[in-house]
Amino acid sequence: MSGTGDVYGTGDVYRSPRVLIWEVTQACDLECEHCRADAIPERDPRELTTEEAEELLEEARRFGENQLVVLSGGDPLKRPDVEHLVRYGTDLGLRMTMTPSGTHNLGEDEVEGLADAGLQRMALSLDGATEEAHDGFRGEPGSYRETIEAAEHARDAGVPLQINTTVCRETLPELYGVSSLVDDLDAVLWSVFFLVPVGRGAALEQITPEEAEETIEWLAEVEEDSSFPVKTTEAPHYRRVLLQNQEDSERPPEAPTGSGIRAGSGFAFVSHTGEIYPSGFLPKSAGNVRHRSVVDVYRDSELFKKLRRPDDLKGKCGACEYRYVCGGSRSRAYAATGDPLESDPLCSYVPEGYTGELPWKDAGELKGGGS
Repeated sequence: MSGTGDVYGTGDVYRSPRVLIWEVTQACDLECEHCRADAIPERDPRELTTEEAEELLEEARRFGENQLVVLSGGDPLKRPDVEHLVRYGTDLGLRMTMTPSGTHNLGEDEVEGLADAGLQRMALSLDGATEEAHDGFRGEPGSYRETIEAAEHARDAGVPLQINTTVCRETLPELYGVSSLVDDLDAVLWSVFFLVPVGRGAALEQITPEEAEETIEWLAEVEEDSSFPVKTTEAPHYRRVLLQNQEDSERPPEAPTGSGIRAGSGFAFVSHTGEIYPSGFLPKSAGNVRHRSVVDVYRDSELFKKLRRPDDLKGKCGACEYRYVCGGSRSRAYAATGDPLESDPLCSYVPEGYTGELPWKDAGELKGGGS
């Protein structure tokens, strides 16, 4: 999903998101400490109906052939029509993927049904390398075991597996062990999410910019030495580190995988009630699918257009020579300041010659109980 043209503004991220996430429900049986959605046990009666969901998928097809759609939650399997939606999207020509929760809902029959409906990838979350660590973070005994079993079901059903992992103070010591699990489970991608303080995650302790840089440098080594690629979520400065590593070697610099993708730029999110956000971690609505086309909102709303203009960024992000491939986490900037164009306070890099204000003075809010 990379291309140097998109990095410099000549590609189609200005017309179509590379990733369209739809939160099909907020219902979930887990009580995860970091939950963006503040998930609840029962479904919200305001969710999009099956008919409205079909209309959303039809609109998504207007983005272009093979548009990637991620069904997220909560737990998507709390919707009884989710297998139908996967099949409906597949028949439209969409690439349908899903991020289900590791619970009893995700048994062998359910995974096989999703595979038959055309599911092209399943992303499961592992936030601890042991049952005790993962279950403690997820708030549900047995979640680790059920997640591992679901991963095995996906492998048996021929559904490519992605592992998602959250980075915060509590999970930081678990990353090395989780990386081994990613390899053992034959995952095709390790997606590492650097926590943004929204939802329940606002109460968790964040890592420091220095720890984030060290972790990102370590992830680059993992990707270099592993059979699976690594992708970061809400830490686009991973792409800066990859480029810096290439510049330090004798290889010519190339745009890393996913270059330029961040909230509103190559990425869009539809909530369970139809609100259209640049990201689920940037809950600033630009419209609702019940009243406006998601295609028109992505392409034409002022919020999304501003987020696709790296030269409009403020502070050191706006001055950074890597702003076209990185651009900082717009979600974290919004959580810290209320302005999605401000600097990302989790990035420790200071552009050469930059003498302006640094965002770290506000990072105490992000550290939770912080300094």
